[in-house]
Amino acid sequence: MCGITGWISFDRDLRSEQETVDAMTETMSCRGPDDRGTWVQGPAALGHRRLAIIDLPGGRQPMAAEKADGSPVAVVYSGETYNFGELREELAARGHRFTTDSDTEVVLRGYLEWGEAVAERLNGMYAFAVWDEQRQRLVMIRDRMGIKPFYYYETPDGVLFGSEPKAILANPLARRTVGLDGMRELFALVKTPGHAVWEGMYEVEPGTVVTVDRGGLRRHVYWSLQTRAHQDDRDTSVAHVRTLLDDIVRRQLVSDVPRCTLLSGGLDSSAMTALAARQLGEEGETVRSFAVDFVGQTEHFVADDLRATPDTPYVHDVARLSGTEHQDIVLDSDALADPEVRAKVIRARDIPMGLGDMDASLYLLFKAIREQSTVALSGESADEVFGGYKQFFDEEARRADTFPWLVRWAEHFGDDSSILDPGLADALALDSYVRDGYRAAIKDVQRLEGESDFEFRMRKVCYLHLTRFVRILLDRKDRASMAVGLEVRVPFCDHRLVEYVYNTPWALKSFDGREKSLLREATADVLPKSVYDRVKSPYPSTQDPKYAVALQQHAKDLLARSSHQIFDIVDRNWLKQAADHDAPQITQASRRGLEKTLDLALWLDMYRPRLTLS
Repeated sequence: MCGITGWISFDRDLRSEQETVDAMTETMSCRGPDDRGTWVQGPAALGHRRLAIIDLPGGRQPMAAEKADGSPVAVVYSGETYNFGELREELAARGHRFTTDSDTEVVLRGYLEWGEAVAERLNGMYAFAVWDEQRQRLVMIRDRMGIKPFYYYETPDGVLFGSEPKAILANPLARRTVGLDGMRELFALVKTPGHAVWEGMYEVEPGTVVTVDRGGLRRHVYWSLQTRAHQDDRDTSVAHVRTLLDDIVRRQLVSDVPRCTLLSGGLDSSAMTALAARQLGEEGETVRSFAVDFVGQTEHFVADDLRATPDTPYVHDVARLSGTEHQDIVLDSDALADPEVRAKVIRARDIPMGLGDMDASLYLLFKAIREQSTVALSGESADEVFGGYKQFFDEEARRADTFPWLVRWAEHFGDDSSILDPGLADALALDSYVRDGYRAAIKDVQRLEGESDFEFRMRKVCYLHLTRFVRILLDRKDRASMAVGLEVRVPFCDHRLVEYVYNTPWALKSFDGREKSLLREATADVLPKSVYDRVKSPYPSTQDPKYAVALQQHAKDLLARSSHQIFDIVDRNWLKQAADHDAPQITQASRRGLEKTLDLALWLDMYRPRLTLS
């Protein structure tokens, strides 16, 4: 796992720009604390920061090889290719000779053999760029589900790219401008494919190849969710899901550094942890597991509409049954509200998402884990794949002419737009933006011949989660983990599993009337009964009123800075009322609004964006 960056400039020799290339590369030091390297030749400059996972001595980058005519091909690669062993054997049989044991060299030589079609052969999470000197062409490729981030910025004579926007923004050619569409992305809670908030900057979309040469920039989609008939009955489907999961976990446990699992006590992380523990147990190893908790939360837990039970008792049930070496990472409100932690989260994300304690706790959890492990397996994305959220079972959300998760979002988390300056709220027209995004998204859903109206409606719900909602969460997970140099793998995002489960009818996904029926039955033999019977509970949030008090104090400090740019975005009167409210009775909506405001203000201080909001 690493951080990559680069600059292609067809009208200049970038050897004179080494200082800028170095600056771009160093912004990725958090993603790659173990090594650094640059490769500059003529119009191409590539930068790499390495987190060593596979072949510790041999996987240094940028990595180059020669074509038959002697011209170089160089790659910078971030991620993991889980089938690199099979590909290596195939390439060796075709005459390729390897000098390392790394998956990076397999990808590089795969490009030499198959060109950009190498993407179709990879199983994994990856974002990589290849400079082909002979063809004077840059090839940028991102994994199918968008697990690894990848951004680019067109220039008059080429392109800048990087794992994160900060790498691109380190180049003077990139303008730090955010317009209305960028601001809409921050407040709409939808992920528009390709958008990157910063004007002129774009994402390499999941499952996409972007090529750049003197003729310009072109995009090619090599993978997307396709509708296919599902022929398997219930028992066969359950068995096939289990077979896939066993194979996926086995592949994703491969590492030359310490690994562990993230364990929340929910079905997803518990199943993944149990499978990992069983497989490592067969090799005489014990899996380490980690969970986040808050001081006093389990003892004083109060159930609400989203979370009926605390996580810790279920976490411990799994740890006991699977025999993991378990550790709870217990956080207090002072740490969660610490402005320095907030700054590190925003620096990791490059944008202010406003998830407050849920972002802070994730960052602090990963920071604590990194002291003991370098690789962690996560249960992320199982809800999107198997149908785990409440909106999958909410008839109003199912039928709504919008993204299903938005139907009751404000009830549970508050409406971000309520904090906006009224004039800006009118200019953003978020309802129209969301409506247009929804209509664009569902146009791509293919209906199976003979599919009932209900099944097609549920197919659309599943599609929207897998192509829009999951990308928000994957980006959050990647940024928080890589900010501390921790590689988090997501077994439930294996494209084979995603394709198979996506095409199972909803009646089969929920055959017992509950969420994630296929996953529950496929892993029933390794789960404690408590977890098997547990209802879905989202990522935890602190219930300590001291946290809200700290937010209010920070808001009062912000109000004292009357000329701050934040008041071009946030309604000053709203903020004053929220800051003065009786803390023990503060609503979830007000608390979230405070978190969003503080994130925005700190982002403005750190990044100094030019806002064009009219």
